[in-house]
Amino acid sequence: MSGDNLLNVAGIAKEGSDTIFSWFARYQNAKKEGKDAVNGTVGALLEDDGSLAVNKVVDAAIRESPPIEFSAYAPLAGLPDFLDLCKTLAFGDARNTLEDLGFNFSSTASPGGSGALFLAANNFLERGQTALLRDRYWGPYKGFLQNNGQDYVTWPLIPKNKDSSHPHFAREEFESQLEMLCSKQNKVMVWLNDPAHNPTGLSMTPNGRSVCLNSFVNSAIKNEDVGHTLLIDSAYSLYADEPHAWADTILEEIENGLMWPENLLICVAVSLSKSHTIYGLRTGGLVCLHPDKEVTDRLNTVMSVTGRQTWSATPRVGQYSISKMHSTPEGGDAWGVERDRLKELLDTRRKSLIEECNNRGVSLNPTMDGFFAWIESDDSVKIAERCAEHDVYLVPLSGGVRIGLCALAANDMPKVAEALKIAMG
Repeated sequence: MSGDNLLNVAGIAKEGSDTIFSWFARYQNAKKEGKDAVNGTVGALLEDDGSLAVNKVVDAAIRESPPIEFSAYAPLAGLPDFLDLCKTLAFGDARNTLEDLGFNFSSTASPGGSGALFLAANNFLERGQTALLRDRYWGPYKGFLQNNGQDYVTWPLIPKNKDSSHPHFAREEFESQLEMLCSKQNKVMVWLNDPAHNPTGLSMTPNGRSVCLNSFVNSAIKNEDVGHTLLIDSAYSLYADEPHAWADTILEEIENGLMWPENLLICVAVSLSKSHTIYGLRTGGLVCLHPDKEVTDRLNTVMSVTGRQTWSATPRVGQYSISKMHSTPEGGDAWGVERDRLKELLDTRRKSLIEECNNRGVSLNPTMDGFFAWIESDDSVKIAERCAEHDVYLVPLSGGVRIGLCALAANDMPKVAEALKIAMG
């Protein structure tokens, strides 16, 4: 192929276009043709009129920033106030209690949640090793891992043998895959997007999180020579009913006597794109929790150096303006009011879609929080194409179709549900 003599092996393997953006382009073309099309493709939160939803408190904080905060470099690790804020965004009210119990945090700024995922892939697995994901996952996970020379295996999002005590955690399959990886590698890493999972909107139950955490800890204890990293991707969690669900579970289990072996690390990938509606400012961070301060100090150095060698420094103005806004109770409360308004948009849309689908016998996956809903299909492209014939544009992915509640208006849901009924019939 053209350019093969210029590209390395990794470059030659990169092909294709982004599925989400290509289906969004099809929606746009349909609108240009005058069709009454509805948009369930994009992963950004839109108002009911189709305009981008912007948290006005965040917007004001950014615009009030001094010119120097737009133009200057940030420190390589990030602005100190922002690094401190990331710990709170990741762990909420549990943060202070965990610190009182002797736990320590590292915190590194990154270009969005994607940068945090890259930091983890680049440092917690060797090249040639394999990560563990659920079988429904955000597509770029694959690219972050492959660009670091890594592979992945999966365990089911929904258990085949359902257990009413943890209906949304496939414990047997998770433990089996962990055991397999521990037998082959000196490091294992799990990426878990919860609560408000992309692409389904599923959130695990408190008991499910407890069982998952204990399974992971038990694996670390059993395999003391294998480093165990559990990364919680919290991209959508601040729109969930339990925004700091994992922090609460971790604290509860520790207070109940959970052992924390030296080879166990828990990380949270923080993204301000969704929670603060600043997608384009690329602001996020990686926060890591461990009882040994020497470990977290080392991670601060390692992640800072990785950032320097990859993207130099994370953009400054988002770090400055958001940390300044949250530095006062008034600023944080005002942001929260706007965040609650946006969450209500999502909740209303989800409730409407579920009701309309139930009325038509359309079976959605369990969906509770965040930006998306999901319908399982072995031929997702066929389903999406049939929906498009009825001017409903969704995203076909591996194993099913993603429904962007974030982009659809509540009054679009009857049309979406009807298209899905026809498509699935």
